Amino acid sequence: MKTKGQLEAEISEAMTRFEKEYMGRGPTETITYLVEDMVLVRLQGVLTPAEKQLVSGAGVPRGTMLVKQMRTELVEGARMLLEAVIKGITHCDILSMHTDISTARGERIIIFVLDGAPEYADPKSSS
Repeated sequence: MKTKGQLEAEISEAMTRFEKEYMGRGPTETITYLVEDMVLVRLQGVLTPAEKQLVSGAGVPRGTMLVKQMRTELVEGARMLLEAVIKGITHCDILSMHTDISTARGERIIIFVLDGAPEYADPKSSS
């Protein structure tokens, strides 16, 4: 059985791979937290140079809204894939997924609510 840290690392690697393969660019950093029956994934540095230009107001007053809308649509389109990845790692069913992106920080948060807390080994106990 994997430890909590190993599960978190595996989810971070899978989410980074998703961003690279599905979104076209990987984050600069991915951190995952298992909190009871939730998986919280924080992806930093996710905006492309073109998206940064849009949100900087370079002649596009709706740039921030456009980037948020496009990113939301892409993630929603991949919802089943993301849920399958998280279920494959945690062995828990996904009840819901919530996401938002901060265009100011270039950071995305994704929260998966599970049907229970994932099981993991306590690294302090001996097997």
